[in-house]
Amino acid sequence: MVPMLETSARLLRLLSLLQARRDWTGAELADRLGVGLRTVRRDVGRLRELGYPVDAVPGAAGGYRLGVGAALPPLLLDDEEAVAVAISLRMAATGSVAGLEEGAVRALAKLQQLLPSRLRHRMEAFRAATVPLPGSAGPEVGADLLAAVAAACRDRRRVRLRYRGRDGVTAREVEPHRLVHTPRRWYLVAWDVAKDDWRTFRVDRIEEPLGSPGARFTPRPPPEEGTAAYVSHGITSAPYAHQARILFHAPLEAVAPRTSPGAGRLEAVDAHTCLFTAGSNSLHELAVHVAVKGFDFEVLDPPELVPVLREVRDRLDRAVTKSAEGSD
Repeated sequence: MVPMLETSARLLRLLSLLQARRDWTGAELADRLGVGLRTVRRDVGRLRELGYPVDAVPGAAGGYRLGVGAALPPLLLDDEEAVAVAISLRMAATGSVAGLEEGAVRALAKLQQLLPSRLRHRMEAFRAATVPLPGSAGPEVGADLLAAVAAACRDRRRVRLRYRGRDGVTAREVEPHRLVHTPRRWYLVAWDVAKDDWRTFRVDRIEEPLGSPGARFTPRPPPEEGTAAYVSHGITSAPYAHQARILFHAPLEAVAPRTSPGAGRLEAVDAHTCLFTAGSNSLHELAVHVAVKGFDFEVLDPPELVPVLREVRDRLDRAVTKSAEGSD
């Protein structure tokens, strides 16, 4: 009986490893399981007999990959993964990805039924302690489109997009790199083949259905400033009529909690100052935005923002004077 239990436990461990990563060499699996290559091959054969589509990966190193089957196999989740999935499903039920609400609720019901009591109590505490506050939601993104884009990023395959940009709908061939999301929108960072440069695409402006996956490509070095910073610059500065550079006389650690990647890019200059870069179509909005952060600052660019700040200051002074007179 003990050898059978050991074999079953090893099969579950093998299945968990195959689900955790796309490709494994036989040597890597043998090392993780503490067995020889022959045992790995036998265990892979047992998983196949149980209906799990484990594919052999060709090549000099060889290896294995969990393939696509006719039915969805059971997923093996540890405690932290199960809680993370449950919380994500609850959030997806009211999220900005169109078409996920009903499926998320059904999946959450199944998961909660299987959770051990120690994890179910954690989920119940989360549910009881949180109240959703409806706000201004961003444009919805189709779940199928989002999944297709994510798969293209993972598999490193070129994709042909029909993209609604400033010049109408255009055809773009891209090498997808990463999906980036803010609380309101999803963005795709990809190498535009025709423009021979990195570009940021709003996923809600990509027309469905997505084109069939194209040829595989070799990943390029990502943007120098990093993917998140590249998107932050693209969505907070580049599209706008006015680009501002504000030097805050406060450390980055103090200013950062009062801004967000979607509002502008924040960089440390030294231990006492930081640089805020943002864009807007309104100088008045820029003036108010930087003023209410609560730190001393100076305008580096654009010079046209300075008289607008004076105008806002004068209006606030008049408001304070009138309010004081009214209270006498």
